[in-house]
Amino acid sequence: QVQLVESGGGTVQSGGSLRLSCTASGSENRIDVMGWYRQAPGKQRELVGIIRGPGNSFYSDSVKGRFTLSRENEKNTVDLLMNNLEVEDTAVYYCNAVVNRIERTYNYWGQGTQVTVSS
Repeated sequence: QVQLVESGGGTVQSGGSLRLSCTASGSENRIDVMGWYRQAPGKQRELVGIIRGPGNSFYSDSVKGRFTLSRENEKNTVDLLMNNLEVEDTAVYYCNAVVNRIERTYNYWGQGTQVTVSS
């Protein structure tokens, strides 16, 4: 069982920056993918970005060019640097980890951290 602990949320003005961090523990297998999703009030959870390793990441169009993922595989951590934040980025951000095994794929989630961007 993988546990994910997030940190770094908070309130920032539009145009500001925040860094979210997530640390995974308890995994007996290699974590294949780590990333972040977000859920705004009244909306479905959506992908922010995912990363397998250096140079191997994917971002949603809404954050591309503003957000950057970084991952340290040895430490099982993933950071999300968010620059030029917009009011529309306000949401609860969830860390995600994916472990692919022969029998199935396992998805793990953190409890979420609130990001609020004020105008």
